[in-house]
Amino acid sequence: ILGPQKRNDIGKKTLVLDLDETLVHSSFKPIDKPDIILPVDIEGNICKIYILIRPGVQQFLHKMHKYYELVIYTASLSKYADPLVSMLDPGNLCSYRLFREHCTLVNNAFVKDLTWLGRLMKNVIIVDNSPIAYMF
Repeated sequence: ILGPQKRNDIGKKTLVLDLDETLVHSSFKPIDKPDIILPVDIEGNICKIYILIRPGVQQFLHKMHKYYELVIYTASLSKYADPLVSMLDPGNLCSYRLFREHCTLVNNAFVKDLTWLGRLMKNVIIVDNSPIAYMF
């Protein structure tokens, strides 16, 4: 799925980061003091998604970018996740973004098949709150 490593990433290990419940917490129900309120068109209806960013996410991305090729890989829909990642990562430190359409549906769960990344598995690290998401 991924192209070759970008010039600044050549030779780095790949750090795959989940989005929801790892970097952010999102809710369709209003929450106290959201960091972001993201309007998303869902089946013709504009829904507000209330988002809390995990403390230190921007600093984490800046630090990890020095050492790893960063990839966001989420089972969320791109129409929600792509604009959210653009807000979390305005400097485009994450080299690639993968969404639900890049997952495999297995027993009603979206699985991230890391072999599709085109990277040697010994050079891939994933940070995800759900072990089912990377069961392959």
